[in-house]
Amino acid sequence: MAASDIEQTHINVEVAFAEPHRQHIVALTVPSGTSARDAVAMADLPTLFPERGTDFFSHAPLGIYGQALREPARHTLVEGDRVEVYRPLEVDPKQARLARARGGD
Repeated sequence: MAASDIEQTHINVEVAFAEPHRQHIVALTVPSGTSARDAVAMADLPTLFPERGTDFFSHAPLGIYGQALREPARHTLVEGDRVEVYRPLEVDPKQARLARARGGD
């Protein structure tokens, strides 16, 4: 298979996940037509973040460069996409603003 054939059948993407004190970005070369959800599975994030487990990464909300995906299993990636795995909110944003307004953390 010639290099040009590989370029046409594969794309380069990244999968990113961050905890409050650490982050990891996995660079992947995936087949054209790969979905965002499939790329997350290929990134093997449960190995890097075992405390989250496989189920978390299989169902976590995903986005591309800060834009949430409604159907990550149907979203086909393009060259250069960065799939972001989103964590659930730990604090309600309204409650956090209220606490800051009261002089809390």
